[in-house]
Amino acid sequence: MTASDTGGQLGEEFFTPGTASFTEFLAAHRPGLLPTRRPFPDGVRAGADEFPHGTTVLALVYRDGVLIAGDRRATMGNLIAQRDLEKVHPADDHTAVAFAGSVGLALDMVKLYQVELTHFEKIEGIPMTLNAKARRLAGMIRQNLGQAMQGLAVVPLLTGYDESAPDGEKGRIFSFDIVGGMYEKTDFHAEGSGSPYARGALKKLFRRGMDRREASLAALQALYDAADDDSATGGPDINRRIFPIVSVITEEGFERLSEPETEELSRETVEQRRSRPDGPTAAL
Repeated sequence: MTASDTGGQLGEEFFTPGTASFTEFLAAHRPGLLPTRRPFPDGVRAGADEFPHGTTVLALVYRDGVLIAGDRRATMGNLIAQRDLEKVHPADDHTAVAFAGSVGLALDMVKLYQVELTHFEKIEGIPMTLNAKARRLAGMIRQNLGQAMQGLAVVPLLTGYDESAPDGEKGRIFSFDIVGGMYEKTDFHAEGSGSPYARGALKKLFRRGMDRREASLAALQALYDAADDDSATGGPDINRRIFPIVSVITEEGFERLSEPETEELSRETVEQRRSRPDGPTAAL
């Protein structure tokens, strides 16, 4: 029943006590609005070249919190579907989510997740803990299992600043699999088709206590390595001035690095590759 069905008045379901989960409310009363509804009949599978897919995203902890970044490319099979896709989004003031996988479903899931966190805080009067946020996102991914089995998987990467954690451990990273499994990662992680190369780069470049600039350069070097070996990952596009998205979460909250700062760091990364095409070596 919609507002137009009741003369512009809200239906009784809006006044009935229930769960603080907006997703569960939609599932009970408006299931067709959920991005996890099944678009294909049983047995039909979506081809990789039929819908845009996005990669690569990564995260790493640093001195002041946690950094999360992603390239800008989306592909449909062997075609570049979009060059400036935004894969990193704030979920609330101290949480961010990035995604790899089916772009359309991922963007809808991110929007629903943002509403989910806001709805919970308005109903309960307090924000979710970071662990609860991760579990809630895992549940949303699990609801997408049917579509994931049909080729429309969404693999998010969740980062947050946990004020309740001990000093030095406030920046936290969570990864997920397509069936909703949740895994907390230490120090750094990457998802998407270019993730093996990005993780390999971070394994040699990461060190504890990096400042924001050092962490940003490590992330950009890792994305460069991913683009160097994975055709679905886009590197810095100097001519079009399209650069990876880099964001940080600290005690002050979520902040996306400005375009001029990201451009400067990206150009520095590209310039370093002129003299060392395989990237910087690990410090001994």
